[in-house]
Amino acid sequence: MEIIATLALLSLLWLSWQLVKAKRFTRFKQHIGSELKEQVIANIIEELALTRSEQLPNNDCHQTATLLYWTQYKSRILHAALQREIIDQQWLIDSGNLRNAQHLFFIERQYLPLPSQSDACISSS
Repeated sequence: MEIIATLALLSLLWLSWQLVKAKRFTRFKQHIGSELKEQVIANIIEELALTRSEQLPNNDCHQTATLLYWTQYKSRILHAALQREIIDQQWLIDSGNLRNAQHLFFIERQYLPLPSQSDACISSS
């Protein structure tokens, strides 16, 4: 009987730990949506304005499509924030969110931007 009670207690502790981890992950995703998203949008708008030319008109339609693409999923927002150096890997480590970022990239991997051809050629050399 004591074995069953011990197993039940261990199961309850494990489930409690899983709940704590899930709540941390949810807070991390909310942080991405509330704070990082605004910074990524501002950075994209600034970049599009700076790169405007005849070949790249970056009009309102292009700006809307670019913002929609980069802000549609949390993993893309996080990817854009890392790529544009709004945050860095050290920030993820210091805030305790490195594992959450890895998990987010894993579960939303189908939404991440594909590496460009030039990046693939460099990594294969």
